[in-house]
Amino acid sequence: MNRPVNIRKAIRSFRYAGMGIYSLFRYENNARIHLIACVLVLIAGISLQISPTEWCTIVILIGLVWSAEAINTAIEKLADVVSPDYHRAIKDVKDLAAAGVLILAVSSVIVGGIIFIPKIIFLLGI
Repeated sequence: MNRPVNIRKAIRSFRYAGMGIYSLFRYENNARIHLIACVLVLIAGISLQISPTEWCTIVILIGLVWSAEAINTAIEKLADVVSPDYHRAIKDVKDLAAAGVLILAVSSVIVGGIIFIPKIIFLLGI
């Protein structure tokens, strides 16, 4: 049985997600660092005229890093509510979630190097 799409519910969901994005960049220092890196990468991509495939790769990685940062932040906030006092297992959960973001960020930097370094070398005539 197909139910009709509830447009109001969908709009509310998007509004809540937007509030989460705002909160992420407003209150989370690491998300702001990723935002600055994103702006620099976008400027470099435009300046160096990267290909459509390279743009797709960059956009996917930006989305993945921001998503990982949002999930990490959600895990940290939930862990703080569940266990406001220090707990070794909660620390491990937070560290693992942060490690996931770091792994993705380092991988993104490597991919960025693969895309941008040859273009910079060519531009500099090295």
